[in-house]
Amino acid sequence: MNRSFWIIALIAFINSLSLTILIPIIYLYGKEFGLSDFQTSLLFSIYSLAQFLATPIIGKLSDRFGRKPLLIISLAGTVIANFIAGTATTAAVLFIARLLDGITGGNNSVAQAVISDVTNQENRARGFGIFGAAFGLGFILGPATSLVAQQISLGTSFLVSGVIALVALLITIFFLPETIKNKAERAHNIFDLGLGNLVKGLAIPKLGILLVINFFIGTTFTIFTYALQPYYINVLNQTVESLTLIFVLFGVLSLLMQTEGVRILTRKFSLITILFLALFVRSLSFVLMPIWPSVYYFVGVSILFSIFNSLVQPMVNTLISLNARLEDQGTALGLNSSYLSISNAVGPVIAGVLIDQSHPTTYRYPLYLAGILTFLVLGLAVLTRKKYTVVV
Repeated sequence: MNRSFWIIALIAFINSLSLTILIPIIYLYGKEFGLSDFQTSLLFSIYSLAQFLATPIIGKLSDRFGRKPLLIISLAGTVIANFIAGTATTAAVLFIARLLDGITGGNNSVAQAVISDVTNQENRARGFGIFGAAFGLGFILGPATSLVAQQISLGTSFLVSGVIALVALLITIFFLPETIKNKAERAHNIFDLGLGNLVKGLAIPKLGILLVINFFIGTTFTIFTYALQPYYINVLNQTVESLTLIFVLFGVLSLLMQTEGVRILTRKFSLITILFLALFVRSLSFVLMPIWPSVYYFVGVSILFSIFNSLVQPMVNTLISLNARLEDQGTALGLNSSYLSISNAVGPVIAGVLIDQSHPTTYRYPLYLAGILTFLVLGLAVLTRKKYTVVV
């Protein structure tokens, strides 16, 4: 791994830290502005929907103009948006800030394109594993940082997030070289980079089916992440502090698997074999979690889940990268991030519809559904494997 790789891994970690600081406080911050539960949920969806539409555009432009300038623009948007949100005095301003952050939130896909630029086929899976681990480390430290910032105010968490994103921006400006070697030709129509491109992406040989698979993978995962909190607190009768430790456990196991685990497994097994195994264990874990309402049982299943779940995204990202042309890496990974963004908006809605607070047994339903749907996704991946199989 060369110097550019480790710089982008550092940027990914800082960017993840900036993002995860906000996860625990967006809902409560919306409440400070007098928003209803439904209106507060829109703070999440407006960000994800904006990302869905904007990320493939940013990926396409990074193929044409280079990774560095688009990464600078994306990070700058996050800095500005979080400072606006942290100093907002009205709900309207807060919504504008979340929209801006979503529109310029394609920095993750551009960073993934950098990984594709600076790694060869043999070590690309390990590269995406380390990238995922750097991002996962931010998921461990972000909520802890947020807890400290909240002691001042919820708005301070946004300001701290903005400052951390500013650090990533400065590192990009002064230390990250341009990594793209073959820039794409000029687009015929700049306005053809949006929604139509998302539809066309499904027709791209090899890539289209991978985008569909990863969309459903993302949807089932966000069904789980939404359902986890009410089930853990209301059915298992645990505290928020205990729930935080669960997320720390997920982060630590993910970090270990995405660094050493990916490296060891890819030496012995194909990417597709690892993906199939990880999806099977994820599906089984979702179904097992709510069977016995014991916190010790739940933690045990969660450990099994986290070990294998952390392999899914690096394998899919690697397969997408290997099936895309060199000049289309940013476009492919941008499309992938965009479909994951819309799955982030779809999954929680599906889980929320299934839950009825007056009937505690319904807290189990989203977990069962996530397991069943993940098994169906595995079936789709197995049936279509010849379309995206690569020889590394």
